[in-house]
Amino acid sequence: MKRTSLLALLFLAIAGHAGLSLAATNPEYQEVNTLFKQGQYDNALTKLNALILKNPQDAQARFLKGVILTEQNKSADAIKVFTDLTESFPELPEPYNNLAVLYAAQGQYDKAKTALEMAIRTHPSYATAHENLGDVYAKMASQAYDKALQLDGKNTAAQTKLSLIKNLFGKNTIAVAANTSKPVVVVPVKPVESKPAVVVADNSDVTSAVQAWADAWGGQNVDAYLASYAPNFKTPSGESRSAWEASRRERITAPKKISVALSDVRVSDADSNSATVHFKQAYQSDRLKSSATKTLSLAKVNGKWLITEERSR
Repeated sequence: MKRTSLLALLFLAIAGHAGLSLAATNPEYQEVNTLFKQGQYDNALTKLNALILKNPQDAQARFLKGVILTEQNKSADAIKVFTDLTESFPELPEPYNNLAVLYAAQGQYDKAKTALEMAIRTHPSYATAHENLGDVYAKMASQAYDKALQLDGKNTAAQTKLSLIKNLFGKNTIAVAANTSKPVVVVPVKPVESKPAVVVADNSDVTSAVQAWADAWGGQNVDAYLASYAPNFKTPSGESRSAWEASRRERITAPKKISVALSDVRVSDADSNSATVHFKQAYQSDRLKSSATKTLSLAKVNGKWLITEERSR
């Protein structure tokens, strides 16, 4: 498992994965960048604090401040910075990931696990968080097997499992947020065999349903947006439907304005009762700008095309 150092973060961590505009093109950020690379952390922090004072909602400046504090081994201060970022920008996965890095370094694996789960809930295809979560689970399992051996030194099963975990993960450290990680490969669910459909779906009805979903999202019409999902919708992280809806409601209503544009819309595997739609999505709000390639699985429920699964990369 390839790991990245904190020096690899800089602006790329927040700009690369979350889709924010790259503020590093600003001369002020370039100067901070140079100071950071030279190890002049105090000078870099002074300039960052000035930028943050000028614009308290500057996510990149606040994020980099957390990175520098981490480099200075000021973990408590860094944790506060990243925690504040998750509250101001709950849609960004990187602050959650770096919180997990700090918690794991302190041996607080439960907190690290929770932070990584939040990162994945925010961005289901965030590969770094998935990999880190696996490492945290392995560490927690290692501690449990150690405890089992303390209680029963002859427990050969625990000895074998502990040895396996240490061989696989013993030399690894949890990865910091960076934009260099490979995207998670989403394995498509194998479709259930069915008889060939006699009636082919009207693609215009399918694409109209998808466009209505995007319009409701962009118009911040949460009720219409949620109504676009089927009762058996598969939530991205396996959370309950109510928890997922509450999370989506918060993220849609929080920004002052949202724009969702779809392009290259393509329908495949369509029959009278199901269809798959592929497209490119451009999202923009006063807080975030991002793009993604999405695939929606839809089913006809009571005459309406509703979303049963949503995947992005």
